[in-house]
Amino acid sequence: MSNWITIGSINDIPRRGARCVMTPQGKIAVFRTMEDQVFAIDDHCPHKGGPLSQGIVHGASVTCPLHNWVISLETGKALGADEGSVRTIPLKLDGTSILAHLETTAVAAE
Repeated sequence: MSNWITIGSINDIPRRGARCVMTPQGKIAVFRTMEDQVFAIDDHCPHKGGPLSQGIVHGASVTCPLHNWVISLETGKALGADEGSVRTIPLKLDGTSILAHLETTAVAAE
């Protein structure tokens, strides 16, 4: 069963920054763009598993801190000549609260 679960506030994430949230399906990275859009993807690069939450956010993309792969925050796909993708998690804002569409109700912030 899928549920919308509150995972934090947009004010907890700096613009062009990220925070991590642990879910039963693994760690996800929640990103905030300069335009206050929020996205969530698995926190590992499809190339060599680099921590995407520690990457540089630009537009609606993040650059992996290990080998500079650029990942679309909207689709989870590697951009450019690189191939690979990560899981995206649907998010929505309710005021300043960020809600994630997850398979379970248990969520703990890091």
